[in-house]
Formats: sequence, structure tokens, C-alpha cells
Amino acid sequence: MEISNQTLMATNLTIFRSSIVSANGFHPPCLKSPPPLLCQRRRKHTFFVEASVSAVEQQTQKKVALIRIGTRGSPLALAQAYETRDKLMASSSELAEDGAIEIVVIKTTGDKILSQPLADIGGKGLFTKEIDEALLNSEIDIAVHSMKDVPTSLPEKTILPCNLPREDVHDAFISLKATSLADLQPGSIVGTASLRRKSQLLHRYPSLSVLENFRGNVQTRLKKLNDGVVEATLLALAGLKRLSMTEHVSSILPIDDMLPAVAQGAIGIACREGDDKMANYIAKLNHEETRLAVACERAFLLTLDGSCRTPIAGYACKDEDGGCLFRGLVASPDGTKVLETSRKGSYTYEDMILMGKDAGKELLSRAGPGFFDS
Repeated sequence: MEISNQTLMATNLTIFRSSIVSANGFHPPCLKSPPPLLCQRRRKHTFFVEASVSAVEQQTQKKVALIRIGTRGSPLALAQAYETRDKLMASSSELAEDGAIEIVVIKTTGDKILSQPLADIGGKGLFTKEIDEALLNSEIDIAVHSMKDVPTSLPEKTILPCNLPREDVHDAFISLKATSLADLQPGSIVGTASLRRKSQLLHRYPSLSVLENFRGNVQTRLKKLNDGVVEATLLALAGLKRLSMTEHVSSILPIDDMLPAVAQGAIGIACREGDDKMANYIAKLNHEETRLAVACERAFLLTLDGSCRTPIAGYACKDEDGGCLFRGLVASPDGTKVLETSRKGSYTYEDMILMGKDAGKELLSRAGPGFFDS
């Protein structure tokens, strides 16, 4: 059957109308109303759009987290944040619900600058400043820190009322060539970014060498060791335990050989001042024995005005009688001079703060001016 030119033109006009309506969503006045089939298509299209919007709304209306935990992004920092999350979930049924707790990763200055030793970067709070800012800006609700990274003076309008149970405070010796520091050959290179470790190591083993800018997370440092950059390294045993990586440990250094950093192995949880809801949540997690030990050690550090440039070590623990035994140390960076002291007293906040301060004052007096410059 032949199709007339008139019929063909009418068909083309209908197609033209449809293309304009589909593309522009309106009917030009020079054209008649769209055919019924096109209206049905438009209704289907409208339904699809409404359904899509509804799905988006459902996503945006998903449960808002009751607690946002701020943390650094290293594997160890995340392990500590997850430990905190798990303890919060166990402490409250409402926090155990899906989506009740969110972990927010924040990059700090210490994470960004890896090419320089920490002592050369300067300043305090290299691993906490950006997290504290997020807390003050209400971008997070609580902050999880390694207590050894926390400056002795907290930012205004923040509090740190909670410490989780302390992990092992010892330092671990790791090497592919020796089982202990004493087994290393003279001239062997030990990698550590810690002046505390460097000074105590060189004091006992002056024939060894130290690669100072040995930075990065635990995995990075172990890779450098495996690549032969150094013969050995020293790491906090607490971190290796939290990461389930103790199989790498060659030996554990005695406290007498390597006094730990102030607050080593302790996790602190901070919140905004006046945020009673968050304070109540984290109060349930506080381990008072750890909190008092950390307070004693930090009082010692504050008295000495310690920084990344000063080799300082301090450790408070319960003695066999249930009292507090505190040991403190300062050293010259090259390890040629080491001063130590100790205190005993009751395991109470007031006495332990006084012990830490008094030990700090003694070592400041004995060290004299210029002690840390050598």
C-alpha cells in the first residue's frame, strides 16, 4: 500500500513534536498538544523521577550517628578508634545499634610531613591539632588520641576525662640479624625517630649508630627494616599488640634498660567542655588506675616543659603494696648524660600529681642550663 506525501508529512510532524517535548519538557505554541501515547510516556517519566527523589530522601534520612569518633588514619590509630567504638557499644544498648557510632578519619600535621624528624617540625600537638579543631567545630563528638601525643596543655573548651586500660608499656627490639641490642655488631644502624629511645640506647650502647628520621606507621617502619635500611628498630610493644603483630618482636627491652615515654600505651578520649552527654558516655569507659598513672607522668612532663626536642621518660605504676612508684629520666640527645630519679607515695590523684611535679623539679635543678643542647 502506498503512503501519500500528506501522511508522511503528518508522521514526521508528530515525531518532531515528540522530540521537542522530550528534550525540552514544554509544548511550543505552534504545535498541537502531544498525542496520548506521549502523555503516557511523560507520566511514566515523572513517576521515575519521583521514585528516584524518594530513594535519595530515604538515604539522606538514614539514622544520624549518636557519636562521631575523630581519629588519625594510621592502622594503629584506627585500631584504637575501633577499640573505643567496641567498648562504647558494649556500654550502652542505644550505641550498639547499627549506625549509632561513626568513625571520622582526620589527617594531622604529623601525618602530612614525613620527610623531617619530628624535632625539626617543631610545635606541639603534631598528631592532635587538626582533630582538636574538628572537635571544637562540632565536626566530631569525641576524639581518640594516643596519650603520648597529647600536649600537656589541652586546647580551651576541651576536656580529657577518660583513659582506657593501659596496654604493655615496654619497648620492643626488632631485627632480622640479632635477638637483642647487645647482639648487634658495632656500627650497626638502629632506626628510631624518638629522641628518648635514641639517648637511652646510645647511653648503654655507644658503639651503635642511630638513623633519626625513621618515621612512618608501624607497617612502614617494618618494611624499611626488611628492605635493609637499618639493622634494627625499636617500637612500642603496645602498638604491636593492638595490631596483632607481636610475631615481629625479637625481644622485649626491660624497663631498667629503656624507660618508656610518658603515657606510653595509654589511649585518651576527649570531648567538648560542657557536653554532658558525651562526657557521660565516655565516663563509663574510664580506667581510673590508668588515668592516675598518666596524670602523674604528665605532671612530670609539664614541669620539665618537655617537647619533641627533649629526651624525657616517665613511668608510674602500682607497687607490690598498692602504692605508686614513679620513675623519671632526662637525657642529653647524644646519650652521654642521663639523669634519673624516683618517688613513692599513695596511689591517689593529689599525691601522684605532687610526685610527678617534685621529680620534675629535681631533675631540672640537677640538669642545669644547656643540658639538652649536647
